[in-house]
Amino acid sequence: MNLKGKSILVTGGTGSFGHAFIKKVLEHDIKKIIVFSRDELKQFEMAQKFTDPRIRYFLGDVRDKDRLLRAFDGVDIVIHAAALKQVPACEYNPFEAIKTNIMGAQNIVEAAIERKVSQIIALSTDKAASPINLYGATKLCSDKLFVAANSYAGEKNTRFAVVRYGNVVGSRGSVVPFFKSLKDTGKLPITDERMTRFWITLDKGVQFVLDSLGRMKGGEIFIPKIPSMRVVDLAQAIAPECELEFIGIRPGEKLHEVMITEDDSRKTVEYDDHYVIQPEFPWWGVDHDQSGKSLPEGFRYSSESNNEWLTIPELLKLIN
Repeated sequence: MNLKGKSILVTGGTGSFGHAFIKKVLEHDIKKIIVFSRDELKQFEMAQKFTDPRIRYFLGDVRDKDRLLRAFDGVDIVIHAAALKQVPACEYNPFEAIKTNIMGAQNIVEAAIERKVSQIIALSTDKAASPINLYGATKLCSDKLFVAANSYAGEKNTRFAVVRYGNVVGSRGSVVPFFKSLKDTGKLPITDERMTRFWITLDKGVQFVLDSLGRMKGGEIFIPKIPSMRVVDLAQAIAPECELEFIGIRPGEKLHEVMITEDDSRKTVEYDDHYVIQPEFPWWGVDHDQSGKSLPEGFRYSSESNNEWLTIPELLKLIN
């Protein structure tokens, strides 16, 4: 993806993804990158870490469309990473999750079209496929909004796409720092010994977003081919000396995660290192890459039936 001379904005830019994304993008000859987020302290702390004059810090909330309109003025690319994503918090505060994850997505779409932003990529989650908790349901709604936004944009040169991937190694609030914090107790809580998850590093997640920017035509959901891991293997990699305490699956939690359902697979094509869930637009297919291959009937991309698995030594390399 050629970013030369581009102005880029990241919503939720002070999060784990934002830090990694900005570090990578600053290697390119960009015009500027804007960190858009709600927390002034996190922005202050980030400014101590990143001193590059091309970075701008913009306080605001995706719930506030007027603020987004101001922030998007002159922006070429938006990466939408802002979300309420803690499953228990979303279950307990559903109105707040809907305001940020769904209404915020609508505001992003409308502000981007009005300000003629060229490309918008929204970050999604494996929990948006066949969701069983409110967080996943709000992200599914968000995905639908960003896909449909290409029709709203009409003949304007504003295009939207979605990137969906699994758990990010060591991201803020993830299981890795949680397990590490409990090492000294001698016990690690595991919800179910059969539980599996998709796993991706922050650097690979950032690179996949940049690759998707270069590939997108508008309306795609891009899904990387990434390995699965067993949660018990992760616990043993982090604290082999600890006893594993099985506590049962929590409300809103899945035994295994899915990124492509059987129904979605009918409109999904496969490439060497990723999948694309294609939009059902009447204009789709014209001048688009047709090299991807169709998936077999009933295909399901799930963490428990994945072809690639991380071993305990491989997990150790990732988390240290």
